Amino acid sequence: MRPGPPVVDAELLRQVAGRFATGVTVVTTVAGGADHALTVTAFTSVSLDPPLVMVSVAKAAPFHGAVLRGGRWAVSVLSEDMRVIAERFAAPDTAALDASAPEVGRPEVDGPGQGRGAVTGAVIFTGGVAALECRTHAVHDCGDHSLVVGEVLALDAPDVQGGPLIVYRDGYRTFG
Repeated sequence: MRPGPPVVDAELLRQVAGRFATGVTVVTTVAGGADHALTVTAFTSVSLDPPLVMVSVAKAAPFHGAVLRGGRWAVSVLSEDMRVIAERFAAPDTAALDASAPEVGRPEVDGPGQGRGAVTGAVIFTGGVAALECRTHAVHDCGDHSLVVGEVLALDAPDVQGGPLIVYRDGYRTFG
């Protein structure tokens, strides 16, 4: 008899994954006439031709249904002085919602230091190190997350002071 797959301790996996430093983004969308946002560290470029990027969104996060319904979204790559924005849109409510249900328990996306993407209409936080506007290209089911692949429709790399906000070992960090 062949042994089953190894049992991986979820907490240890979280610790190991946390040893990979990653940038901090806030992904935004407009769904059902409302703005929705989520802090996401699982963001990456996928392809240059066609231009594709990917974000990983927990299925239990209320943002999951919103980004699937919205179909267009923006990514703000946060600068080192934008920690308060990262904290504001981290997932405080993990109640599972189905894709057709209205979103609940999420902070409003409003206030100074933001604008709207010209292509998607989604909120983009000014002062970040980069911004992208995307249209959903594909969604892949990956366990308790969905990988949402977006075709890049517009982008910006403003000349800002300082570096990006990063996460390492479950904490926000900077290069300084």
